[in-house]
Amino acid sequence: MLQNQRVRSHSRHPPFGHVVRRCPRFFTAGAAFATVITLLAGCSGESPGAAEAPARVTVPVEVHTVSARPLAHELVAVGSIRADESVVVRPEIAGRIAHIGFAEGQAVKAGQLLFALDDAIYRAELDQARASLVLAQRNFERATELFARKLVAQAERDQAAAAFDAAKAAMALAQARLDKTRILAPFSGVAGLRQVSPGDYVAPGQDLVHLQAMDRVKVDLRIDESALPMLRVGQTLAVEVDAYPGERFSGEVYAIDPRIADTTRSIALRARLPNPEGRLRPGQFARVRLVLGHKADAIVIPEQAIFPRGERQFVYVVDDGSARLREIRVGLRIPGEAEVLDGLRAGERLIIAGLQRLSDGTPVHEQ
Repeated sequence: MLQNQRVRSHSRHPPFGHVVRRCPRFFTAGAAFATVITLLAGCSGESPGAAEAPARVTVPVEVHTVSARPLAHELVAVGSIRADESVVVRPEIAGRIAHIGFAEGQAVKAGQLLFALDDAIYRAELDQARASLVLAQRNFERATELFARKLVAQAERDQAAAAFDAAKAAMALAQARLDKTRILAPFSGVAGLRQVSPGDYVAPGQDLVHLQAMDRVKVDLRIDESALPMLRVGQTLAVEVDAYPGERFSGEVYAIDPRIADTTRSIALRARLPNPEGRLRPGQFARVRLVLGHKADAIVIPEQAIFPRGERQFVYVVDDGSARLREIRVGLRIPGEAEVLDGLRAGERLIIAGLQRLSDGTPVHEQ
């Protein structure tokens, strides 16, 4: 009986040895897990449930505050300085130079004698013409008196009248020839270097000296035909020349050529500049800024803040700590800057550096 009971008890419960072999497995795994948790808690000083979420990563950027300021709409061109009036003095008749009445490189007045040609022959011709005129006048007066007394025919009286008129014309011609021996300044200006000396024999049309009026100067320039609708007489311009670095001379457009050049498709403009001290000289190369208009409150931003996507232009602005993509419409471009016609307002904060790491919504912080 006792043996049977021992057999039944062994069948109800597993042997003690089996239990001993299983329990250490559970104990070992649990102890290891508890040990890891204890170590982690010991290292952090906090319980695992108290761990914080990772901090938000922000991109450093440089920011520019958008503002409105006056802006001049300008076109840049090149041109040449010209004298207000310029002429090459030439004789109309041949002759020997008897006198020179000016100093080279000096100012002369309108009507001042520049050159005098030998006039001996022309004076003799004038005296001859004067004598012929006196004789013709007397003949005409005598024929008129006789015709009134009906002593001569109408034809004789008419012939005397015609001879008198011819003598007057010959007298005027001789006087004109004599006058052409005196070459006068057509306007006030500065005489150049003369090409002849006293005693030289000159031919009609030979160059004697250049005369330049320089109290005012002109600047000739050409503008692309696309700007034609914006061009107006009276627009102001600023001129720079190499002789005076950093200095600008102001002028005003007074003439626009009605014809567009076939080869360059450009239009010629001419402006005047005051030049009371004579600092600007004809022939100088000029860099010209033509002012087409003014805006009192234009939005102008650094050009480095703009980046294209296809044919559209974009910028990033800072909004509540994040970069926001903004499309803009660009107007006038000037060196280093661009006018924004639409898309930005004064007071907004524009990102101008650090754009490569940005996308719409990227958290940012200002450097």
